[in-house]
Amino acid sequence: MGISAAERRRLPLSLLLVLAAGCIRDTRLGTLPAPDAAIEAAAPSGAEPKVRIGLAVGSTRFALGGSAALRVSTPDGSLLARVPAAVVGDVVPRPGRLALEGVGGARAEAPVLVVSADGGTVRLNGREYRGHAVLRRDAKGVTAVNVVGIEDYLAGVVGAELGTRDARDSEALQAQAIVARTYTLKNLGRRNADGFDLYAGVSDQVYGGVMAEAEPVRRAVRGTRGEVVTYQGALIDAFFSSTCGGRTAQGTEVFRNAVRPYLQSIEDAPAGGRAWCSASPRFRWQERWTGEVVARTLRKTLPKATDVAERDVEPVRDVRVGATGPSGRVTELVLRLGHGDVRINGPQARQVLRPPGAEPLRSAAFALATEHQGGRVSALIIDGRGAGHGVGFCQWGAIGRGRAGQSAPDIVAAYFPGTTITRRY
Repeated sequence: MGISAAERRRLPLSLLLVLAAGCIRDTRLGTLPAPDAAIEAAAPSGAEPKVRIGLAVGSTRFALGGSAALRVSTPDGSLLARVPAAVVGDVVPRPGRLALEGVGGARAEAPVLVVSADGGTVRLNGREYRGHAVLRRDAKGVTAVNVVGIEDYLAGVVGAELGTRDARDSEALQAQAIVARTYTLKNLGRRNADGFDLYAGVSDQVYGGVMAEAEPVRRAVRGTRGEVVTYQGALIDAFFSSTCGGRTAQGTEVFRNAVRPYLQSIEDAPAGGRAWCSASPRFRWQERWTGEVVARTLRKTLPKATDVAERDVEPVRDVRVGATGPSGRVTELVLRLGHGDVRINGPQARQVLRPPGAEPLRSAAFALATEHQGGRVSALIIDGRGAGHGVGFCQWGAIGRGRAGQSAPDIVAAYFPGTTITRRY
């Protein structure tokens, strides 16, 4: 959501809020900046935990405010500035400091705490979030973190991941809430080196803040409060993706160390029927490339994935599937180039066969057909199924199962066999 001209009105007197640089971390060491302890105390045992979501890292400019009034303070609560409603300030990195441009300010040590002046939401980069925000100077720019209770966070995740939906998809929404809550609790502290727990995008879970919430979503989150998926008493690795294409992937087909009894490849269809995820717009798909597009694509992607230099990519003599895993997904792609064969694993294959100007190839569940002319590939056809890595929970499969009458616990058990749903708080 963009920021309108009206929202960008400035106070008559624009001053700089200069913030001394916080702890500059060596991410290889995984250290946490000391001020975080002053911002967030650990949640009491049995209480709903809070989660730190990285909204931006290394940002060159970060917009703050524009709806309700905000209060900017030091970690101990000392007031630094007020951002009136309908006013937007830009947080800009400067050498060794942050500058809050467009509102009055004062000097203070980083990080700073941003809260709603009336206890409501905070607007960051034009989007509303519950909880509060922490801003700090990082090595390249501004890091912005939303600190929020897990249940409010999940409302912004489930709506962003599965869509707002309606009553007929209530069981799928509840299943997604349980799986997403499990992922969140399992991965708290995962990105401590960056000063937060999880990213707000596909690297972890897509988080849309208040904009992604709707009553069916909040109802699903409330109805499963505290519920998680466990195996032998421990939180599972709750992998999920959009569309399995009719069969989920075994964990080790995608993640080398994912040897888990509950990460099996399962046939995701009723006996004699269509796959549960067949309603997905990405259930079946096809890419058709000319030989020129194949060569241009590999010149761009192959050097990033291998030690093959751009100049050594051509001629592309063949592209074929070398091996598949238990689910039929490609686990090895073989490229025959002028200097010899290059073998690439399945996850890399999705990056290497990235459609021009698009995200990685939708899935590793694909078959190839090639045409040749003059000893080179002249055409490549990729017939695929599904979207995402395919391990664990299939989101469109959950929708199909829920519409067929399966309950949220049934859906979760189907994708993670042998697991149990328990309540953590």
